[in-house]
Amino acid sequence: MAVPRSMKALGILSGFLFISLVLRIFNSPVQPKGPGEKLEEMTRDPNLDLTGEPPEPLWRADNYAAYNENSPRINATLLSLVRNEELFGMIQSMQDLERTFNRKFNYPWMFFNDVEFSEEFKRRTAAETKAKISYHVIPKEHWEKPSWIDEELFQESAKILKENDVQYSNMLSYHSMCRWNSGFFYKHPALADVRYYWRVEPKVRFFCDIDYDVFRYMQDHNKTYGFTINLYDSPQSIPTLWPETEKFMAQHPEYIKDQNALDWLKDSKRRPEHNIKANGYSTCHFWSNFEIADMNFWRSQAYEDYFNHLDRAGGFFYERWGDAPVHSIALGLFEEASKIHWFRDIGYQHIPYFNCPNSPKCRGCVTGRFTDGEAFLLKEDCRPNWFKYVGLG
Repeated sequence: MAVPRSMKALGILSGFLFISLVLRIFNSPVQPKGPGEKLEEMTRDPNLDLTGEPPEPLWRADNYAAYNENSPRINATLLSLVRNEELFGMIQSMQDLERTFNRKFNYPWMFFNDVEFSEEFKRRTAAETKAKISYHVIPKEHWEKPSWIDEELFQESAKILKENDVQYSNMLSYHSMCRWNSGFFYKHPALADVRYYWRVEPKVRFFCDIDYDVFRYMQDHNKTYGFTINLYDSPQSIPTLWPETEKFMAQHPEYIKDQNALDWLKDSKRRPEHNIKANGYSTCHFWSNFEIADMNFWRSQAYEDYFNHLDRAGGFFYERWGDAPVHSIALGLFEEASKIHWFRDIGYQHIPYFNCPNSPKCRGCVTGRFTDGEAFLLKEDCRPNWFKYVGLG
């Protein structure tokens, strides 16, 4: 029996619709993975996926007026180590963070310097915020080279590091800064009653409106540390950091958390030459010019013992151990990985790297861009390892 023409047409149309549906399914954009989900291979930047806020509960900007003593603010601060001559770069950073976050929540600013702040610095920075603001000098014993560091050996080591293209290796102030950020900032008397901080450096950019209290988020969701950018370090600057860490782990196995990020710290597959030069350390670290963190972790016995071990080893001066790898190794070993949070919704730049999410709350950065520098910088991104071993949380 002949099939009516209308039935043939209907069959062809049905087949076409079926094929279209299949193609749409397989060609549809990758759906964003949620916190805690692992990404075996990062073939596409997760920042290209639509990014929303972290999960509730979130505290909104109600009753956060600057001098409301009964506001929902917790004991947290915006913290900056900055020099007088970095005033204009600091003003840029303040303007961005006030516009995107702090004009709504009015957390205090605290500035630290190894010398007194100038009156111009105080006047100009105070004009950028309605929040409380304070200025503090670092105690000399927290900043100066410790007595057990040999000056002649320091100078000779600095020459060798410079020959190996390690930046800032001959600047004593840079070594002092790294050591202070690693093991002393949270001991400053002005921070004695402060628990959480957001580190802010001069000349950084913030691109996205943040409409929830990030410190309350950290507290309510039991988070210890928050980052935006995750990089490889220069292995030439830290050749003995991991061997010293292994010595410490052997002495204190009780400090190592079961649900740690050791695989991220030890990965040798993605950049094996880094692991070799750093003697077993991947060199992956959270770029600590941005960090939102709970100082109770740095004040813990585990971290105090670890820092003291490293400090006595001398690598803050004889090599160029930075606070970023020191913080990151400690977090990767002594904290549960689930308590470390990627603030994917906070648009951020510290030259030459970005965290730029796909969000209607963001303006001024290119979605998914990691760097606007040379193409070779793309290989410095260590987020793929974090997503692989820990997840997108």
